[in-house]
Amino acid sequence: MVWYLIRGIIETQTPITMLFFLDKISRLRCPWNQKPLTQDDFYRLCKQNNVTVQEMPLRVSGFYYCLLGRHYIAIDTRLRHHNKLFVMFHEFAHFLMHAPDTGVTANFHGVGKKNRKEAEADAFALCAIIPKTWIVSRTVAEIAEEEGIPEDILRERLAVYELRGC
Repeated sequence: MVWYLIRGIIETQTPITMLFFLDKISRLRCPWNQKPLTQDDFYRLCKQNNVTVQEMPLRVSGFYYCLLGRHYIAIDTRLRHHNKLFVMFHEFAHFLMHAPDTGVTANFHGVGKKNRKEAEADAFALCAIIPKTWIVSRTVAEIAEEEGIPEDILRERLAVYELRGC
């Protein structure tokens, strides 16, 4: 069901907005959407961008927040591998695409209604952990079996590819 929400929100993105995000992503100088990014990649990107990562038991999967000009990502330690990777890159996407210049903000993964910013963060995370080459060369069932990625995450990734070709 989540991928329907992503589909509806991503379909409303203008080409200019998508180009803006793709430009920001290209400045990361990492193989986003070319190879599956790892936890090491996540920590390297956070270090390069002065984002502090905190892992602890949480009541939510994770969240991004900015306080006094400093950026933080909190991740629930109880998440399993692929879900944890998804949340890590989802929260990094909030920093990358939605970070405020001033003021206090917090974005909580999985809390509240799915809005444009949540759909954008989901799309970024999906492309980070499941590259386009996998989507065009294998079926969802093959990827799920070979890579151990939950099928619900793969269906969401396929929806992003079908809508945007990325």
